Amino acid sequence: MFKNILRRKSSREIAKDRLKILLISDRVNCSSEMMEMIKNDIAKVISKYMKIDTESMEIQITKTNIKGRTLKNPTLYANIPILDLKQ
Repeated sequence: MFKNILRRKSSREIAKDRLKILLISDRVNCSSEMMEMIKNDIAKVISKYMKIDTESMEIQITKTNIKGRTLKNPTLYANIPILDLKQ
């Protein structure tokens, strides 16, 4: 498990992550630059309280239905591996 944390991502994995960000940002009319800024800001805030694996973190924005409405609102999902809590 710890070997995966310490290894660097291959160029293929990096390209795949960038493509995911581009596709997601296109779906919700958010530029890839904006998605990257959101990801960096979230990482900076969470890093104040815990040590995280920023290389493996994933941020997604999707559109979800609102209860009782036909409209879809953008929803942010974050998968951020926590390595340790700061004391």
